[in-house]
Amino acid sequence: MVRCILHVSTDDLTSDDFRALAEFRYEIRAFLNFSEEAARAEGLSPQQHQLLLVLKGLPEGVEATVRTIAERLHLRHHSAVELTTRLAASGLIRKQSDREDRRRVRLVITPRGDAVLRRLSVIHRAQLKTRGKDLIRSIRKILKENEGMHEKRTR
Repeated sequence: MVRCILHVSTDDLTSDDFRALAEFRYEIRAFLNFSEEAARAEGLSPQQHQLLLVLKGLPEGVEATVRTIAERLHLRHHSAVELTTRLAASGLIRKQSDREDRRRVRLVITPRGDAVLRRLSVIHRAQLKTRGKDLIRSIRKILKENEGMHEKRTR
């Protein structure tokens, strides 16, 4: 489902709006392409890398379950099950049955999975330090133009 928070007329879009949106999309794709290639260089699919990052970066109090993974990665439950099964088979995560409810399975990153994730995270952080300014600039341009539209309507 696609949700739009700001309701504007399509008549309000200018050539600058389209250029700003295109630039933002380009910057996102550039980073995602880098990320996908980095994951593959480590022998992972991009989704496997994302799953490891989700597990390591879960907010405190959020359980590391297949359901959580599915929500965080915007996957159907059965796809998340398959993804976790492949990562467990490769030794990057471990599935632990809940002591109180055997139907519930918690996911834990193994030391090997943690090492792979750390290598990937270091190069991702370096890439963001290099290219992040361009991404931020593209977002600011969109936000600035949206503020301008809001100001025009409230005058």
